[in-house]
Amino acid sequence: MKYKLLLIGSLIAIGVISLLASSVNEKEKERIAINERPLVAEEIKHKSEEWSRYYPRQYGSWKKTKESSQITDMLKEKSQLPILWAGYGFAKDYNAPRGHYYALQDNVNTLRTGAPVDGETGPMPTACWTCKSPDVPRIIERDGELEYFTGKWAKYGSEIVNSIGCADCHNNETGELSVRRPHLDRALESAGLPTFADSTHQEKRNLVCAQCHVEYYFQKNEWTDKDGTKKTAKVVTLPWENGLTAEGAEKYYNDRGFSDWTHKISKTPMLKTQHPGYELYKTGIHGQKGVSCADCHMPYTQEGSVKYSDHQLQNPLETMDRSCMTCHRESEKKLRGIVAQKYKRKDQLHELAMDNLAKAHLETAKAMEAGASDEELKAIRGHIRSGQWKWDYAVASHPAFFHAPEETLRLLAVANEEAMQARIALVSVLAKHGVMNYSAPDFSNKTKAQELAGVPLEKLVAEKLKFKETLEQEWYKTAVANGNLHMDSRKEVDEQSSYFMK
Repeated sequence: MKYKLLLIGSLIAIGVISLLASSVNEKEKERIAINERPLVAEEIKHKSEEWSRYYPRQYGSWKKTKESSQITDMLKEKSQLPILWAGYGFAKDYNAPRGHYYALQDNVNTLRTGAPVDGETGPMPTACWTCKSPDVPRIIERDGELEYFTGKWAKYGSEIVNSIGCADCHNNETGELSVRRPHLDRALESAGLPTFADSTHQEKRNLVCAQCHVEYYFQKNEWTDKDGTKKTAKVVTLPWENGLTAEGAEKYYNDRGFSDWTHKISKTPMLKTQHPGYELYKTGIHGQKGVSCADCHMPYTQEGSVKYSDHQLQNPLETMDRSCMTCHRESEKKLRGIVAQKYKRKDQLHELAMDNLAKAHLETAKAMEAGASDEELKAIRGHIRSGQWKWDYAVASHPAFFHAPEETLRLLAVANEEAMQARIALVSVLAKHGVMNYSAPDFSNKTKAQELAGVPLEKLVAEKLKFKETLEQEWYKTAVANGNLHMDSRKEVDEQSSYFMK
């Protein structure tokens, strides 16, 4: 009986091992097939849904970026912002980013892009699409870069309909990392850095992100098309000629006399930082140690013998076991505490800088009202411009305190100092014109701040809602008819915005 039981047990064990071996072999075959699977450009193009047939796990994780659907109205959270951006689009509407799945829809929804009624109305240029969709490099390659950057935002509304996805970072034929937006290589060359093709694989895992997560502006380029028509292209350009620092970019703009807009309240020629995540990351400890963006935001995931990069692109603190603890030896609890401490320090300086800059704008307006000349206010406006640039640079990339806490705190401290220098000088100018003990008006909530900034919110919202009911719907119908969009994908898109809940 003992031997029979032993024999039966051995046979069961052999069977289990055989099944496991078979499973491992199948997984290994699948892993090899995934790594060797060729892609066909004509099939894939710009629709991420098509990639799911070849990379189901990566696509499935990318689609999870739709889970971050919460709307956070930053103008409500930080009421100083409408004052700081008075006269600029961000004073109208600014929500915290929701991730790649919603990047395109949020661009369509925002009040900043206005309410066009056809393909030629504004207010924004076509360049505002550049980092929102894999349709953009497709159009650049088809029409030419200068033609793409010519015209108003609505020009390509029926063609740019797929949100940030596979073809933004991967070659259609091989699946390898790829950059198809020409502005990045031009910027790397201007900074004396290797182009994408000449970079290491680890650096390429940063540079695919640096196509978009960088500071840029729209440089005017006069050109003549093939029909002899003279046109003006507003080309996305990265100000890296003087290096990848806030001061380097500021010098670049100052040398060219460039301003994004003239402030509606203080009449200061202003600069608006975009999102210099890559530049700030390079100054931090992770960047200096060669850790890539993908190491933390796209950690590897193991399913059996298949290892793949998680494309959900979320806060690394949500995936600490794969993102952080592979290198850090502290406990998760301790590491979270360190990050929270850094954020608290940043937020204190953030609030101080915003308050003082907002008050400097309002006090400058009072000085103008009292009769102060542009010459009297020239140096003051210089402090405001420089201070707000550094404040914006420190916070516009969102997780800067995590990427480069020391540089973020430095920039906020300098920004606050510039604001205080402006305010100190304004005391004398106001006194000279008979204004004593002036206090800036209340901007403690979004409504009051937007009123001071002269934002006609109700009118803007009404126009936008009409656009969404009319032209936007025409765009999607045309895109489906032309084969550029899977209409089923529209059913899952969350249309919410700070002014519009569906």
